[in-house]
Amino acid sequence: GFCTNLLLSQTPEHILAQTNNKTEILCELNKEQAGVYWYRWSQEKQNFEFLIFYNSLGKATYGTNISQDKFSVHRASSHTSCSLHISHLHASDNGTYYCSISQASQLFLGSGTRLGVVDVLPLSLKTTQAPLSKKPVWCVTKSKAASKKGACSPLVWIPLATGILVLLLSLVPTAHRFHRLRRRLWLRAHRQ
Repeated sequence: GFCTNLLLSQTPEHILAQTNNKTEILCELNKEQAGVYWYRWSQEKQNFEFLIFYNSLGKATYGTNISQDKFSVHRASSHTSCSLHISHLHASDNGTYYCSISQASQLFLGSGTRLGVVDVLPLSLKTTQAPLSKKPVWCVTKSKAASKKGACSPLVWIPLATGILVLLLSLVPTAHRFHRLRRRLWLRAHRQ
């Protein structure tokens, strides 16, 4: 049988990780143990799956169909903490992971770590990304639902386009006068 043990704690409680990345779950032991088991509870399959047993000599024993490339265990030199490393994350890795120790023919479980694997992390979790640059918003529609294409309302862009056209047309005579003045100055300079 399985028993929960408050002296066998895990951190963190929840992990949300991106597909193809890796993650780590730490298990703190109340005292040095002969070995640590790791299990995964699958909500989908409704069962505990044995992943790996790591003994005090540093030897790992893997469960059936468990990839050694995906799962590995690292133990601190104090032997009172042990971490499970999971790489090449995939949706099939979703579940609650438990470290476990055996005492008096009973398995004592850690507090559990729930792992969720997603293709794209929410923006609030992407802490290592550079901050997004604030680009100017030329015009904003009153309701995104009203315009799914994201185009601006004709009430905004028609006056805007008209204003730009008037501005350009008013620059034409100014540019023409400037060109004539420059030409006169050039001719005057060459006559002297």
